[in-house]
Amino acid sequence: MHIPDNYLSPSTCAVMAAAMVPVWAVAIHKVRKELPKEKLPEIGIFAALSFLMMMFNVPLPGGTTGHAVGGTLVAIVLGPWAATICISITLLVQALLFGDGGILAFGANCFNMAFVLPFVGYYIYKFISERVKSKGGKYAAAAIGSYIGINVAALCAAVEFGIQPLIFKNAAGQALYCPYPLSVSIPAMTIPHLAVAGVVEALFTVLIYAFIRNVDPDMVQDHPEKKTKGIWGLVLGLIALTPLGLLATGTAWGEWGSDEISGLTDKSGQALGYTPQGMTHGMDFHALIPDYSFGSGMPEWLGYILSAIIGAGILVIVFRLIGAAASGKPKQQSSSGTGAPTA
Repeated sequence: MHIPDNYLSPSTCAVMAAAMVPVWAVAIHKVRKELPKEKLPEIGIFAALSFLMMMFNVPLPGGTTGHAVGGTLVAIVLGPWAATICISITLLVQALLFGDGGILAFGANCFNMAFVLPFVGYYIYKFISERVKSKGGKYAAAAIGSYIGINVAALCAAVEFGIQPLIFKNAAGQALYCPYPLSVSIPAMTIPHLAVAGVVEALFTVLIYAFIRNVDPDMVQDHPEKKTKGIWGLVLGLIALTPLGLLATGTAWGEWGSDEISGLTDKSGQALGYTPQGMTHGMDFHALIPDYSFGSGMPEWLGYILSAIIGAGILVIVFRLIGAAASGKPKQQSSSGTGAPTA
């Protein structure tokens, strides 16, 4: 679901980034005002968890791959506004350091995965959990919310892809950016997510949420004393298992390189036959560790683990620094909370 650069027009990217600016502004205001400063480092832990979840690629129908995101999980534990900040910074680290997701497309990726996904997932979770108050009801609510959340986010990405050939064409009628219309992009994105990726998202969400409730219950309560040994064990365990994500072969739909797209076939089996001009002459950003790989001199599995350590470590450090900076400021009180349930 990470939209690369040059699939969306610069004007589309600008609109999506502009749409996210007020969301980020409100999220920062809400978190600064309502989230206890002692909880700020926890955002880093969940950013690391989200980062690691996105490294577990799974095969999807049609020969593509997908992954979980964890947006609903973060929203359930810390609130949807904190989830927006958490996933946004995770996506920024992925784009800048690993080339996973575009720089120009950063606003669009954040809109889909850091705004739509956690808010849809969280409010569905809240609606169900307030009516089914048992522990099992909360787990069911988390599963349903996360499943629907990632599928709505995938639909948003599909629409962003699909409107490109309708709006941006050259004189010969060829698409300048993503060449696949809504009739192709929507089923190509939504069917695999409905069938597989949504289930994976729900499984990750429920299993990690259940783990936290049983091992570190204070993390899902507004409690001043937090025990994080268990969650750190989970982070380390996921890092060690990330090479499993390499078992899924193929490329995620809509993330092909410009050298691949002309040879791709549509649903009728006919090759596209050209590379859109916007991809040929678009932005060419070189990430420091592209595709979570350190090159031919290192085994792929080892590079994947090192990438997991680096990415997760950076996210934890960033939010610890934010928490340390906030600790020097007077604590602001609010009776409204972040919207995260106490359970």
